[in-house]
Amino acid sequence: MLHPIKHFRTVSHHRWLVLKYCFRIGLYKQGLLHDLSKFSPTEFWAGAKYYQGNRSPNDAQRLKAGYSAAWLHHKGRNRHHLEYWIDYSTGADHQLCGMEIPPRYVAEMICDRIAASRTYRGSLYSDSDPYEYYMRSRDHYILHPKTRGYLEKYLRMLKQEGEKKTFLSLREWVHSKN
Repeated sequence: MLHPIKHFRTVSHHRWLVLKYCFRIGLYKQGLLHDLSKFSPTEFWAGAKYYQGNRSPNDAQRLKAGYSAAWLHHKGRNRHHLEYWIDYSTGADHQLCGMEIPPRYVAEMICDRIAASRTYRGSLYSDSDPYEYYMRSRDHYILHPKTRGYLEKYLRMLKQEGEKKTFLSLREWVHSKN
């Protein structure tokens, strides 16, 4: 069954939260443009078809079809996803490795993780949720060591010290690198 209205509301709520968080750290353009690809036919109609309300529809599409066309489309167009930054190493082995992600996209990634946790957890959300979600999958992420360090630092800060201090620190970090 298709749930285009429910999916639209979920995506819009998520985007609103990311916009609000990006604005708090001075990433205005990224906040405005965040996840616009979710309104493309490839992503939107898969989201409407596999809508669940409490987690990403990409998971359900992946279970049903064996892959998620919506996710493959999404991660290739949105630089705030670590998967966007996976490439072959320049070493002789040419293994897949994570490239170092610019600070503004790491910051957007953190905003995205907070917004996704708030959207799917609802009233059960706590500032430890984005960190705990990350830690459940940490070992299979392909990340550049510096990127991993920054991501973990700020998710841990969020968990331990809350949003206010985390966003202030992120803002300082991002703008010191530009």
